[in-house]
Amino acid sequence: MLVVVSDTHSTDGHRLRGRTLSAVRDADVVVHAGDFYREPVLDAFYEEAGSLRAVYGNNDDRAIRDRVPETRVVEYGGVRFAVTHRRRSGDTGLVMFGRERDADAVICGHTHAPRFDDSTGLPIVNPGSHAEPRGNRAAHAELERAADGLEGRLVTPDGDAFREFRIEG
Repeated sequence: MLVVVSDTHSTDGHRLRGRTLSAVRDADVVVHAGDFYREPVLDAFYEEAGSLRAVYGNNDDRAIRDRVPETRVVEYGGVRFAVTHRRRSGDTGLVMFGRERDADAVICGHTHAPRFDDSTGLPIVNPGSHAEPRGNRAAHAELERAADGLEGRLVTPDGDAFREFRIEG
């Protein structure tokens, strides 16, 4: 399983709980789409996740920026993801970012609002924030291998899967 989290905004710990914590521990790969905030938080994620692929966000300190890239490409289950924290030109910028990297989908964070949108020409997955939802549902994304792609869902830390989706590879 691929698990996607973002926007932890912590100074000393991962703030994972419930289903989000167990999903991170059980995942084949964990993608963090930025805004850990301080370096001990990045270290806490490395301790929980067997395989962490992270990018830094606009609120991350210099120590995090020295350890993880601003953008990256992650492949899982035959699907190629372009990963970034944000793009200033919104969905258009995210789609362009993904196409420039020959991606099948884009993973982003920043808004703290969990969503999946495939109306843009390139699917966009934003897991929201598991720790600081800012008026949205606390959430993460889970994606599992399926025939010709991935089956995904947005899930709360309490285990409520509130949006299901599919990404073709």
